[in-house]
Amino acid sequence: MPSAVRRPANLSLDSGLLSEARELNINISRAAEEGVARAVRAEKERLWRIENAEAIKAANEYVEKHGLPLARFRQF
Repeated sequence: MPSAVRRPANLSLDSGLLSEARELNINISRAAEEGVARAVRAEKERLWRIENAEAIKAANEYVEKHGLPLARFRQF
């Protein structure tokens, strides 16, 4: 996200954790942004799995019943 527009946000953080991060010269804004980005990715993945559960199940059942479609061409 190098060209992302940043906006200020108010956060409440554990005071001990905040002090420790400052002592270690951790950029709090960047660390918070990275943590939020990870949480967003995880939630999108969770929702994608829920939304696609039926298709995933059907694909797995097909492979269980018929094997991998191009398995005969595998060289390993």
